Amino acid sequence: MNAPQTQAAESNPQRKKALTAVAAAVVLAGIAYGAYYALVLNHFESTDNAYVQGNVVQLTPQVGGTVLAINADDTDFVKAGTPLVKLDTADARVALDQAEAQLAQTVREVRILFANNATLQAQIALREADQARAESDLARAQDDLARRAPLVATGAVGKEEFNHTNAQLSAAKSAVAAAKSAVLAAREQLTSNQSLTDNTSVEQHPNVLRASARVREAYLALKRAELPSPVDGYVAKRSVQVGQRVQAGAPLMSVIALDQVWVDANFKESQLQNLRIGQPVSLKADLYGKKVEYHGKIEGLGAGTGAAFALLPAQNATGNWIKVVQRVPVRVSLDPRELADHPLRVGLSMDAKVDISDTSGKMLADAPRRAAVAQTTVFDEVDRQADDEVRRIVATNLGRAAKAPTRAVAASEPARKGAAAPVTAHVAIAK
Repeated sequence: MNAPQTQAAESNPQRKKALTAVAAAVVLAGIAYGAYYALVLNHFESTDNAYVQGNVVQLTPQVGGTVLAINADDTDFVKAGTPLVKLDTADARVALDQAEAQLAQTVREVRILFANNATLQAQIALREADQARAESDLARAQDDLARRAPLVATGAVGKEEFNHTNAQLSAAKSAVAAAKSAVLAAREQLTSNQSLTDNTSVEQHPNVLRASARVREAYLALKRAELPSPVDGYVAKRSVQVGQRVQAGAPLMSVIALDQVWVDANFKESQLQNLRIGQPVSLKADLYGKKVEYHGKIEGLGAGTGAAFALLPAQNATGNWIKVVQRVPVRVSLDPRELADHPLRVGLSMDAKVDISDTSGKMLADAPRRAAVAQTTVFDEVDRQADDEVRRIVATNLGRAAKAPTRAVAASEPARKGAAAPVTAHVAIAK
């Protein structure tokens, strides 16, 4: 039955040549693909399960209060240190005024303690002088009595005069005893007062330090009524409203630094064998398409699969379980210049392709990070302002000219209306 067809095929040389050409093309295509895979594709691992990630910094108050003003909204760009939310400061201002008044009073009381040392030393000198006079009177009375005693028998000195001399001796003895007691009491008072001032100064006295700590606490509470942006970034997820009563730690809005984003590429577990830290990565975002290509490198491989940290892990020992190929997040850093030219948003989809031709790197980091992952200095200035405020109050109440406060403190002073200025007391301090 197939014989006529075979004969027809053999009788058609053109068809035979065509089939031969097709077979040769298929073979060449296979050889070319095999060579391309061995030379190119075999040196890359790629995935489209990659997403842009970044630090989502939540703005949360450190103290509770009523919201008076909101200075930024969603999509706004803010600089680090820019006040974003302002809370009511009435209660904090009253607490600061009370703490400052208490510190001023404490400094003056401690000054009195130091001044009392000199006063008590003078009292000791006075009591010792009284004791010396009493002892001198006692010696004189004893001499008088000793001279008159033999004369009483001869009648040269009367009995009444002798008794009067004896009474003076008894009075002199009582005066000496009283003077000694007064000296001892004065010395005990000096010792007691010195125990409150030894090995310290007015500024470092425990009472002053305790009152200073209360001023710092109240000052920080007042300044924390303004919530600055910790980083440069864009505002997102604003949920706070004017007049809202917020508690400490409640999320009000988020700030995202889009110039510090990275990509988490979720590779299959079968693709991890040749992935190493430091390998170059080329990425494309769905936002810009194939026209824009990002270049980065692997910063590290995750310590577990995504399912291992899920609320319901894939391992289920009590029911049916189906094996699913797991994925491990691989962090990829981006070139800051390319990121500035073509900004990304957190959560965008990416295509990642890793060049695995060089496998000399490490799969896991083996040294701790030396530098901080992220840090902010916007709160350091408030701490310095609190210290300057304490030093100003202490210096003023010590009778010395206070050092010039920082610019931020000087600018904040007019806002604190109604604060009582401490009165300088002219009290001499014993050195």
